[in-house]
Amino acid sequence: MIALVNLAEEEAQNPLLPPLPELVIGLIAFAIVFIFFAKKLLPNINRVLDERRAAIEGGMEKAEATQAEAQQVLEDYRAQLADARHEAARLRQEAQEQGAALIAEMRAEGQRQREEIIAAGHAQIEAERKQAGTALRQDVGKLATDLAGKIVGESLEDVARQSRTIDRFLDDLEAKAADGSKAEAGR
Repeated sequence: MIALVNLAEEEAQNPLLPPLPELVIGLIAFAIVFIFFAKKLLPNINRVLDERRAAIEGGMEKAEATQAEAQQVLEDYRAQLADARHEAARLRQEAQEQGAALIAEMRAEGQRQREEIIAAGHAQIEAERKQAGTALRQDVGKLATDLAGKIVGESLEDVARQSRTIDRFLDDLEAKAADGSKAEAGR
């Protein structure tokens, strides 16, 4: 029967509610642990979390600053690259202008040298023509005096007379040639 009484007492007590002394001891133990956590561990946890937050925010700010600096360096690099391209284009243009000026100068120098060579050639031809004319005049004069001497039958060896006769004869020939040229031009 004792078993039945114990069974009846157990039924009277609600199995979901713990006995009151255990409940009080459990609440006191919970309060002690809660106060210990609130006083000792929670400030340490909050301090560590604040340090982490500060480190993360500082790292983000540092990353943003680094990114801004990198962006500035990139813009500076692009500006320098654009300046270098402009400078290269300017140097190319100057080289082309200098090349064109050099070509024009060389052409002018070549033209001048060509004209000097032509003038020297003309002068040489004129000198040779005069020399040939003089030699021809002497040869024609000698032949004419020899022929005249044979026709006349006397020697025309007198140099002064021979020279006057030759000059008169050649002057007459030149005058007739000039009159014939003028008559041809007048037609």
